[in-house]
Amino acid sequence: MRHPIAQIDFGQGIQNVWNGIISTVPKIIAFIVILVIGWIVAKVLCRVVASLLTKAHFDRLAQRGQVGEWLKNSKYSASTFIAKIVYYAALLVTLQLAFSAFGPNPISDVLRGIVGWLPQLAVAVIIVVVVSAIAKVVKDLLSSALSSTGYGNIVANVASIFILALGIIAALNQMGIALSVTMPVLIAALATVGGILVVGVGGGLIQPMRQRWEGWLRSVPSGAGQRAAEGASQSTQRMRSAASDAFEQGRTAGAQGGGARQAEQAGGRAADQAGDQVGQESRRNG
Repeated sequence: MRHPIAQIDFGQGIQNVWNGIISTVPKIIAFIVILVIGWIVAKVLCRVVASLLTKAHFDRLAQRGQVGEWLKNSKYSASTFIAKIVYYAALLVTLQLAFSAFGPNPISDVLRGIVGWLPQLAVAVIIVVVVSAIAKVVKDLLSSALSSTGYGNIVANVASIFILALGIIAALNQMGIALSVTMPVLIAALATVGGILVVGVGGGLIQPMRQRWEGWLRSVPSGAGQRAAEGASQSTQRMRSAASDAFEQGRTAGAQGGGARQAEQAGGRAADQAGDQVGQESRRNG
């Protein structure tokens, strides 16, 4: 028994392929046009953002913080780095629009999720820059205020790391990373810093701190004794000067013919004045 052979319609197949090409060519052209226009817009946005950030002295703000040190050996400054992020963000938006010309597809869905996440990334970068600048300022202030102590740099570094860690945690939360992931990391970092301080203070820093306290305690009475000795020396010099003045006054009175009585009275008055000066000086030093 013979089976009938199905007849192949080549004309219909060719027509379907041709229709597919005809319907795809406009989509490809739209894809290319969107890419070109989006690339031009991205370049313009990159230059505008870089110019605005430069005029706003954003680089100076970044140099005051840890971000400036991170970008020191890089070919990008803080403003150009942000401008590059804006540039690539604009390119991602362009790709999303270009692929949407082909209708719903998985690539457009992935790009849509990334593009929706980009504003959060921009805010997170700004948070890190600002917080790093604040941490740098706090570190400099504490280092200057505690420069006379041996632990000033330690306190300044700990405060700077703590502020920077809080800023990084805030940035990660802004980026959508779960707090249940970032908070244990922060706790572990702070526990590590605290452990280092405890071990340092409990071990190697006890002897220097003890020596510093002993030096302070010794300097208090020695300073008071030195001031008392200086006051006594000044009082003795004043007494000698007063006695010399009394002698000169008595001799002058005797030479003028007033006799011994006048010389004695002049010497007495001078001695009384010297005694009053010494008494006032003693009360002031006491």
